[in-house]
Amino acid sequence: MWVGGAAYPLQNITRVYTFLLTPRRGEATVLFLKRVGIVLSVAFALIILNGITGFAGDEGTSQTITQLVWIGAVVSLVYCVGDFGAVLTAASHWVLAVETAGASTALVTSKNTQHLNELTLLINPRNYHFGDNVNMYGGSGNVGMAKS
Repeated sequence: MWVGGAAYPLQNITRVYTFLLTPRRGEATVLFLKRVGIVLSVAFALIILNGITGFAGDEGTSQTITQLVWIGAVVSLVYCVGDFGAVLTAASHWVLAVETAGASTALVTSKNTQHLNELTLLINPRNYHFGDNVNMYGGSGNVGMAKS
């Protein structure tokens, strides 16, 4: 089976299903709040450290350091807001997931769930052999499989 430029041997495919992939807005909110807390804490700590150190005697240097700290904090916060906004405005997508026996997973996205359902119908499991059928009778002591 081909997904884009990748080939997946049919004997390695274990599951094919569709689902709605939604952005993780809750996790993004928690991460945004953590980042804002860290940026503001570092900014306040640097300003307090600036006031305690010997630069406080030199007003020009102290004001320059304070301005640089706040400029850095504002730039960091703008980045955090942009990253957070990208997750908040992201749309949900229908996904066709193809899982393999290994660690690989292929995802095909579409805005139309009907299109993905048609793709899954193209693979007919009755056309493929999925290994040996084993009927076990009895309890312990089974050591293998008898082929007929």
